[in-house]
Amino acid sequence: MEDVAPYFTFTEVVRTGSFTTAARALGVSKATVSKQVARLERELGVRLLHRTTRKLSPTTEGTALYERCRRMADELDAAKAEVMLLRRKPRGRLRVSVPMTFGLMQVVPAVPEFLARYPEIELDLQLDDRVVDLVEQGFDVTVRIAQLPDSSLVARKLASCRRVICATREYLRRHGTPARPEDLRQHRCLQYTYLASGTTWRLRDAGSEALVQTAGPFLVNSSLALKAAVLAHTGLAQFPLFVVAEELRAGQLVSVLDDHALPDLTIWAVHPPGRTVTPKVRAWVDFLARRFASQTEWNLSTPDTPG
Repeated sequence: MEDVAPYFTFTEVVRTGSFTTAARALGVSKATVSKQVARLERELGVRLLHRTTRKLSPTTEGTALYERCRRMADELDAAKAEVMLLRRKPRGRLRVSVPMTFGLMQVVPAVPEFLARYPEIELDLQLDDRVVDLVEQGFDVTVRIAQLPDSSLVARKLASCRRVICATREYLRRHGTPARPEDLRQHRCLQYTYLASGTTWRLRDAGSEALVQTAGPFLVNSSLALKAAVLAHTGLAQFPLFVVAEELRAGQLVSVLDDHALPDLTIWAVHPPGRTVTPKVRAWVDFLARRFASQTEWNLSTPDTPG
């Protein structure tokens, strides 16, 4: 591997604007600094510095090399900081935002195990279906179940989850069972407020996407309230499978249009860019990833639909 010391020496010379100051910062002699820069110029075959008795400045080639070397030095500093962080125990206040229903059903039951494993972490868990601004609102990490339009965020996939359209047998007895996506236009389609596509439901039809404009008498900002309305025979609605898996197994709900699958949901752990991942954030994200990796029921086939 090529000796990188001359590159770092050159970077320090440009940064400080002086061989003497660079030598002092590096803890070596001025002669050593001068020799390393001269060696680098010989190896590269270009002049890197303009030298006068009063001033030292980089040439065009020297400026280009300095910018690259400075970024490399910054990356090494960040890598060192990250390795040192890994040696530290996860501790301190961890501020997390999680969607309401997902938090109640999947995250809160896991909290005792997490806190027992990491007793020096104080977990501040906020349940909110609205998209939060991590930086402005001071969150360390959030869980999102959606596409991620903000590409500047750092995201790790935790799991994927099927979506299903459900109703009670009683509702289907009264109103009929939809056989094709367009049949939904004749049904009472209950809506979740924060659904990205609104009242337009996206399904698959004969291998292509079908966009169906739906309508219904009920709009609510809670998946649990939406499920309660469906269980009361008010209409049908679409859900992540984790919300209705128990009711499907028990036969309280049945899924329809399974051959016209809705797009899967992706569950992400998201944290702000430009920050070294702290031990407490890494512990939380790794914990969720391990836990949700075993949730195979989120992608299992649904029970038989009514015939």
